[in-house]
Amino acid sequence: MKNFEHNKSPLKSKLRNNELSIGSWLTIPHQGVVEILGTSGFEWLTIDIEHSAINIETVQNLIGHIQGNHMEALVRVSKNDEVIIKRVMDAGANGIIVPMVKNAEEAREAVSYVKYPPIGKRGVGLSRAQHYGVSFESYKQWVQEESIVIVQVEHIDAVNNLREILDVEGVDGIIVGPYDLSASMSKPGMFDDDDVKEVLNRIDKITLEKNKPLGFHVIDSNHAKIIEKVDKGYSFLAFSLDFFFLGDKARDEMKSLKSKLSQKK
Repeated sequence: MKNFEHNKSPLKSKLRNNELSIGSWLTIPHQGVVEILGTSGFEWLTIDIEHSAINIETVQNLIGHIQGNHMEALVRVSKNDEVIIKRVMDAGANGIIVPMVKNAEEAREAVSYVKYPPIGKRGVGLSRAQHYGVSFESYKQWVQEESIVIVQVEHIDAVNNLREILDVEGVDGIIVGPYDLSASMSKPGMFDDDDVKEVLNRIDKITLEKNKPLGFHVIDSNHAKIIEKVDKGYSFLAFSLDFFFLGDKARDEMKSLKSKLSQKK
């Protein structure tokens, strides 16, 4: 029986070395969307199952399409849950983004749900990730060394415990969730508020001091916001998301078209 080897992760290497990596966010569960984004130069796509209607069967199909289009597939899971994470990883994800991690213990739990014993406590099953049983030994080594765990810092408790979270073995980096973070301060979406700005700056300072990958999901589809984050030391960046790219371009072009047509009258 042929043994299929698992490839090393370019994204994992970049996270280890704190090198810039840019991906995007997927909420529209269609092969065509993946293929279109795949022509854009993204290194990875995150399938969002926290704030979308995407189910686990669709997750597996999307993972295959993402990887088949020469990108790595991350999944932002709905919660820090052993069963959810196990199923996503068995579907073949390169890694996970875990929402609402507030302390080091929760970060350790997330890592343990991804890794097999003795590092973690993930249950062993045979599915797409293990090439349906053909290459379990290869996958066993891969998941311990190459799988990716990113925790979301999106609560004030996480900021207060950030140093301890960053010290957890197996956490590859963080990604800031600014909306929930500001909401946890009773200031949802108030990014110009002095207290919110101070907390965001504190995250930057601590993470960079620890020499850990600093991540952010820039919702705006204008690349200028990405440049701003790169200049501040961010290296793991999600650039907008599928429906913003689609909607912003359509609205901008229609606005310009209507303006030009009105001038002809």
